[in-house]
Amino acid sequence: MPTMNLLQAINSALDIAMAEDEKVICFGEDVGIFGGVFRATSNLQGKYGKARCFNTPLVEQGIIGFANGLAAQGSVPVAEIQFADYIFPAFDQIVNEAAKFRYRSGDLFNVGGLTIRTPYGGGIHGGLYHSQSPEAYFAHTPGVKIVVPRNPYQAKGLLLAAIRDADPVIFFEPKRLYRASVGEVPEEDYQLPIGEAEVLKEGTDISLVGWGAQMEVIDKAVALAEEAGFSCEVIDLRSISPWDTETVVESVLKTGRLLITHEAPLTGGFAGEIAATIQERCFLYLESPIARVTGLDTPFPLSLEKEYMPDHLKIFEAIRQSVEF
Repeated sequence: MPTMNLLQAINSALDIAMAEDEKVICFGEDVGIFGGVFRATSNLQGKYGKARCFNTPLVEQGIIGFANGLAAQGSVPVAEIQFADYIFPAFDQIVNEAAKFRYRSGDLFNVGGLTIRTPYGGGIHGGLYHSQSPEAYFAHTPGVKIVVPRNPYQAKGLLLAAIRDADPVIFFEPKRLYRASVGEVPEEDYQLPIGEAEVLKEGTDISLVGWGAQMEVIDKAVALAEEAGFSCEVIDLRSISPWDTETVVESVLKTGRLLITHEAPLTGGFAGEIAATIQERCFLYLESPIARVTGLDTPFPLSLEKEYMPDHLKIFEAIRQSVEF
């Protein structure tokens, strides 16, 4: 089985999808010959032509509006938003058009073939306009799915599933892991289920829940926690809309404690939704308050990025406080 980094895995998924179905079209800012700012679409234009992999103007609302029109007519567009921070000009096209297309027509027409790829998160010293994690904004919108892979194997299998899904999908890619995360990835076609969490490690003292790049941080925190004698159960949600409620509930009923972590700010972050649901389902089983370890309620800083990030030391301290409550 070959070794790939996360970018190569995404490129492999796109290559397979485009080879299988001529209706799959990739486009966005600089995605053509240049391969995108991170090179995720490298060589695809040369292989499939300028009609199926091409550059767009620098106008995000136009990219997604165009993608909606293509999807409504039966194409399978994979639109790239260069950074997740730039997705906001397209917010109306996503939440008012793509997400509602099927519902407003009584399923007479839809844009289910739409996939939006975009790199998210900090850790690359990108400052306030290249480091945000906006997934919670879209989790509030019925009709669109949100997927966040943690490594190359997950990225390829989940992206192929997203492209073939019957609903529009926003695929958030952890950009600080693009080249840092390396692992074995099958060359052949495979899919991973959207909406199913993965239990990465079983434990008895506390349940730790995250997604995307934060899973690597959780692993480092768990190493410290185990040295201190704490047994941690680790769950990667993989998608937050839909999110796998039952897997988290089952875990918390066993451990009696829950810690959720994400890079996005605390207020309105998706950890709050998870915490509220688990409190409703597991209240009498909880041994301590549900903990959230997140980014801060400030714009993403440049010089203080390290202080902003919810790192392994912050998570370890929250584990200790929760278990010793």
